[in-house]
Amino acid sequence: MLPTSWDISLIDLNTAQLRKRQVQEVDYVFISAMSVQQTSAREVLALCRRLKTKVVAGGPLFTTGWSDFPEVDHFVLNEAEITLPLFLKDMEQGNLQRIYRSDEWADLSTSPLPRWDLLIMKKYATMGIQYSRGCPFDCEFCDITLLFGRKMRIKNTMQILAELENIYLAGWRDNVFFVDDNFIGNKQVLK
Repeated sequence: MLPTSWDISLIDLNTAQLRKRQVQEVDYVFISAMSVQQTSAREVLALCRRLKTKVVAGGPLFTTGWSDFPEVDHFVLNEAEITLPLFLKDMEQGNLQRIYRSDEWADLSTSPLPRWDLLIMKKYATMGIQYSRGCPFDCEFCDITLLFGRKMRIKNTMQILAELENIYLAGWRDNVFFVDDNFIGNKQVLK
């Protein structure tokens, strides 16, 4: 969802180490994390702060606890399909705010294809495709409804086929995992 004119690199801390020079060479570090990745996220933020590199943070960890991270320059919270365009527009106009958030839920039919070309695929055992967001249930142990609502939003068949085709065209020939909040939450549409 970032501008095609930007020079972007992806560093997945599950498969690679973040190097000091990588942080020094960029204008911004965009970070996303889940709560189980908080320690790692704090290490990245500390490095960015030492090197005076601006940070834009989003994802579940920051959406549910942004106030715990005063060192972050800008937050793009909730669903990026809605809040990232607002951030990018303000960036272009030189009028960045600290927090971008929305109470709206994204229409998944407008979600762009993932940038598989940014991955070093040989470092992965499986690739993930998101089929839906949201869950009709409200289990006490789960924060999905807080993050993505109770109404299931589902990608259409053509989107899923396009994502599978793009993974294949990127050279992937192994397992594909459907990443979902509740894969069978809408059985009729799933079938």
